[in-house]
Amino acid sequence: MTEHTRKKTAIVIGTGAGGAMMAKELQGDYQVTILEAGKPFRPFSLSVEKMGRLRSTGLYFDERLIRLLLPNMLVEKSQDMVMVRGIGVGGTTTLATGNAVRYDDALKDLGIDLDEAFEQLYEELPITTEHQKNWTKTTKKMFALFEKMDLAPVVTPKLLHAPRCVSCGHCAIGCPYGAKWDTRDLIDEALKAGAMLITGCKVTGLEISGNAVTKVYAKWDGKKSEFHADVIVLAAGGFGTPVILENSGISCSRTLFVDPVLCVAGPLQGLRQDRQILMPFISQQDGYILSPYMDYLSFFFNKDWRMPMRDLASIMIKLADEEKGSIHGKRIDKCMSQKDQARMDQAVAQSREILARMGVPVDQQFLGTLNAGHPGGMLPLTEAERNTLHHAALPENLYVADATILPKAMGNPPILTIMALAKKIAGQILRQI
Repeated sequence: MTEHTRKKTAIVIGTGAGGAMMAKELQGDYQVTILEAGKPFRPFSLSVEKMGRLRSTGLYFDERLIRLLLPNMLVEKSQDMVMVRGIGVGGTTTLATGNAVRYDDALKDLGIDLDEAFEQLYEELPITTEHQKNWTKTTKKMFALFEKMDLAPVVTPKLLHAPRCVSCGHCAIGCPYGAKWDTRDLIDEALKAGAMLITGCKVTGLEISGNAVTKVYAKWDGKKSEFHADVIVLAAGGFGTPVILENSGISCSRTLFVDPVLCVAGPLQGLRQDRQILMPFISQQDGYILSPYMDYLSFFFNKDWRMPMRDLASIMIKLADEEKGSIHGKRIDKCMSQKDQARMDQAVAQSREILARMGVPVDQQFLGTLNAGHPGGMLPLTEAERNTLHHAALPENLYVADATILPKAMGNPPILTIMALAKKIAGQILRQI
């Protein structure tokens, strides 16, 4: 077979929103090999209430021990935040709440048009607001309260097979009923079309010769391995991708954002907020969002939360933080700036007022654990790359297709936007064949 007739090959590193979309789009025109550092995803199958009773024993003393409950959730720490990410097939999409929010303003500002990609996603994916039909009295009451306070709540479009949803509240720890959609479906599509998936394969670096990646180095089942392909797509996530790039001699910028999350909570007997879909609606504010959310990390590891989950009321704040920070190896250098903290204080005050109006006295309210799970921004696209979507620092055959190339913190669920961007990048690659 000659160079002109053989099928081109591609390696996709990562199976989250960006990687899974790239694998699905490229397979066929390319022979795709998918490298995933983790193992197949397993949802949390134990009773939350029963596991919660063990909190008083001191068993849950460090957030990094969450992997004992959820092996596919990896927790690390920076100066003042707990960093959360998914590791395994499906990436963080298996642990996200399935929000299908379009938020590409910063990309539009660069001249990057994702309209066509979003239109295709709306046709291809189970995006719906039908979950509103199954809202509990609690959810309806909270939505009405947000409206009364002029917070302009909007029903959250979800990646969801709505008829299967039983409002178990397990969205963020793995849906046990197959109701919540995640990118494992895209991986399955790619595999059915002929792609190959290798799990337990952690990419450590790339060999670059001239202006091309010639080898992909990885540890596979404890052994050093090498892979080769015509095109390499790096989608190991906002924490993983920069490390691989810097290990390969490609410098990233100190522009890490993480979308910090903080929950304000308090006791409200019999509320049963735990028995509703997580983040059923969203209120967009200046630089942050507010949404009802039961924070499992705080529930297990924050002493203030040691009460039955059924009696907890919780409002989540997700902040668009300043793009200041970095990651080197396992070290994450990220903290809240003064601007971030001032905005967070404003959001906390709003959340306290919401809870007070729900019936939770201010003196009984408490905060959750400051955590973050939307890292990105360390190799941001610029206006110069608006047509190619290929960062100038990268070799010709290497593409990044995750939040690493987003120019600004979103303070919003990023999955749908990352998939739209990855779909457009895949189109760019396919046009070059």
